[in-house]
Amino acid sequence: MKIRSSIVLGSLTLIFAILGQSHLRAETALTADDVVQKAISRGEQDQQGAVPNFTYRKTTVTDQLDGSGKVKEHREKLYEISYRDGLSHSTLLEVNGHPPSDSDLKQQSDNEMSVRQITGEKKQVKGDNRENFLTADLAARFDFTLLAVTNLNGRAAYQISFQPKNPGLPVHRMMDRLLNQISGTLWIDADEFEVARAEISLRSEVNLLGGIIGSLKKLSYTLERTRVADGVWFSTLSNGDFQGRKLLDPTHIKTKSQSVHFHRVATGDDEGKLAEN
Repeated sequence: MKIRSSIVLGSLTLIFAILGQSHLRAETALTADDVVQKAISRGEQDQQGAVPNFTYRKTTVTDQLDGSGKVKEHREKLYEISYRDGLSHSTLLEVNGHPPSDSDLKQQSDNEMSVRQITGEKKQVKGDNRENFLTADLAARFDFTLLAVTNLNGRAAYQISFQPKNPGLPVHRMMDRLLNQISGTLWIDADEFEVARAEISLRSEVNLLGGIIGSLKKLSYTLERTRVADGVWFSTLSNGDFQGRKLLDPTHIKTKSQSVHFHRVATGDDEGKLAEN
C-alpha cells in the first residue's frame, strides 16, 4: 500500500510539473506588445477606481553637485500622499526637517507649473496620475522587445526593453523631444501586469527651447514599485542622475525618493488596513 501510494504521489507530482511547464510556455508565448497592452489595460482599471484609497509618506532628496562631484546644496522634503480615486495628492510637510516656509510652498507650486508646461498639460487638475505612467499614448512612441521571463522580488516578471520608434514621432511639446531620446528596460509582473521596475537612460543630448534655456546631456533613472496589498502597487523607491546645462552654467543633480507607511483608508463599511511593504 505504501509503495502504491508513493507511485500515485510521484505520478501526481510529475503531472503537476508538466502542467506547470505548459503554463509557463503559454505565458512566455505572449509578445512584448501583448504584455505592454495588458499593463496599459491594468493601469486604466486602476484609474477607474479599481485601487482602494491609500495614504503614505514620501521622502525626496535632491542634491546639487559642483564640478568635482561634491554636494553644494542638499534639500530633503517630506510629503503626505493621499491616493484617492486614481489620483495622487501631495501635501508638503517638511523641508530639511522644518515646516515649509512660504517660499518653499511657492517653489513647490512653481515646480508643479513647470512640470505641466513640460508635459503639455493645458489645465491644472487636483492630483496627478503618477502611478499610471504607462499609457497608450506613451507606449505608442516606443518599440518593445521581450528579453526574458525572470524572477523579481520572488515574483515572475517579463523583462522588456524599449527604444524610441525610428524615425522619432513628431514633436509638439518639450516632453516629446525628450521621449524621442530615451530608452530602457521594464519589468512587468507576470500575474498582475503591473510595472514592477523601470530603468531609463538618455540616448543623446536634448536641447530645451533650442538650447536657449539649457540642455540635458545625461539622464539615468531607476524606479521600483512594490505590491503593498493584493492587486495594489505603488512606487516606493527611485534614483535619478541628471547632468546638463542651465542657461550658461553646467548643472548636475542627483535625486532619490522613498515611500513608506502605506495605509488603506476606510471607506463606507471598509475598515482601514495597514499594508506593510
